[in-house]
Amino acid sequence: MAPPKAKPGVLAITPYAGSEAGMGGEDRIVISSNESALGASWQAMEAYSGAAEDMRRYPEIDARSLRHAIADRHGLEADRIICGCGSDQLIDLIALAYAGPGDETLYTEHGFTMYPIASLGVGATPVAVPETNLTADVDAILERVNRKTRIVFLANPNNPTGTYLPEAELRRLHAGLPEEVLLVLDAAYAEYVTAEDYDPGASLVREASNVVMTRTFSKIYALASLRVGWAYAPEAIIDILDRVRPPFNVSVPAIEAAKAALADTDHTARARAHNAEMLPWFVAQVEALGLTVNPSVANFVIVHFDPDTEKNAESAYRHLFARGIVTRRVAGYGLPDWVRMSIGTRDEMEEVVKALREFVQT
Repeated sequence: MAPPKAKPGVLAITPYAGSEAGMGGEDRIVISSNESALGASWQAMEAYSGAAEDMRRYPEIDARSLRHAIADRHGLEADRIICGCGSDQLIDLIALAYAGPGDETLYTEHGFTMYPIASLGVGATPVAVPETNLTADVDAILERVNRKTRIVFLANPNNPTGTYLPEAELRRLHAGLPEEVLLVLDAAYAEYVTAEDYDPGASLVREASNVVMTRTFSKIYALASLRVGWAYAPEAIIDILDRVRPPFNVSVPAIEAAKAALADTDHTARARAHNAEMLPWFVAQVEALGLTVNPSVANFVIVHFDPDTEKNAESAYRHLFARGIVTRRVAGYGLPDWVRMSIGTRDEMEEVVKALREFVQT
């Protein structure tokens, strides 16, 4: 007998590929997943431990207390916030609610791979839009909007390139979209950005009826293992997403740890300051080795290696891995000649520079 058949869109999905962080021993340096260099706040860890005292109870059905904590911290309205099991779940819910067979979603060619995965999962067709200098191109996006377009996904800053669009370009993009097209601004790395012309999207959400901003606790707050994300959107969109959101989708320990992480502003400031110091330091060190580093405003960079020599990206990846340093291949993002490296502690990054120097000079 023939087995049950999955939907055609599902069969077109290439499963999300993570790093090899779980391989290579306990002493490895893991700079593959853009995790926080400083780890989680001790207050968040205490809150997580305290939440384990009574695990028989269901969590809040809609993460109400966390939504209010987010609203207080960012000056937003709690009724326009929805929480999820990571921002990935919110991306899935957006695709589920607003796209389907016969529809198209747009994303930039080197954008986050969850966008095409979520789109294909609901039967929609994801369309990759060319970038300019590894940066989203507003004109190119607008040129590809048509009557089938339902969602435009934009990671800002973008993973894995580290580039961003300033607020003026975001507004130009939004102004060029039909009202029925949803603009999703994925600002997972917003807390790391120091550029004065950057805005994660909250102001645009307040002014428009078709904009959603997604955020995460996985990056600067260092709660990646707890899977907590949130989105800010017009109430009408929140109402739609709540209809397809699974109940109790954020656990009690995750809610309590996230609230404590928000409250520990000193720890967040230290993480931000560390990245602001170490990012340019690492870039300068790598460029001094004769390698090309793409400009980044986040907590990671991509480094280019010559594909026409033995010192190519795969060789660099393997050289670092053999020395206990786990980086990230980005061929799946259409960047086979680059390797992504997160910003770790100073000691870790000094070891990475040492290993890269050995690779280049031997």
